[in-house]
Amino acid sequence: MNVKVIMSWDIKEGQEQEYFEFVVRSFMPGVQKLGLALSDAWVTIYGEQPQILVGAVVPGFEKAQKIINSEAWQELNHHLLDYVKNYQLKLTPLAGGFQF
Repeated sequence: MNVKVIMSWDIKEGQEQEYFEFVVRSFMPGVQKLGLALSDAWVTIYGEQPQILVGAVVPGFEKAQKIINSEAWQELNHHLLDYVKNYQLKLTPLAGGFQF
């Protein structure tokens, strides 16, 4: 069964430029290199939800767990936390449509 990795966060105030450079140059390519297939990315314009939501698909819960427990994943996330706050990650069975 395919698993969806759902990540959400808010960008730290004053870190927007550095955040976007990191995400484009390092985070997204690194996530893909680890085996996650990016499926969607959302930006909240209005409301009380996380500013950014990113989804990726992995073939199987065990593989998803192996990826998020890897040293490479931990390093990527550690660097991401330099630019974001309120970071959350969850694994859920892949379903059709928008998942949060």
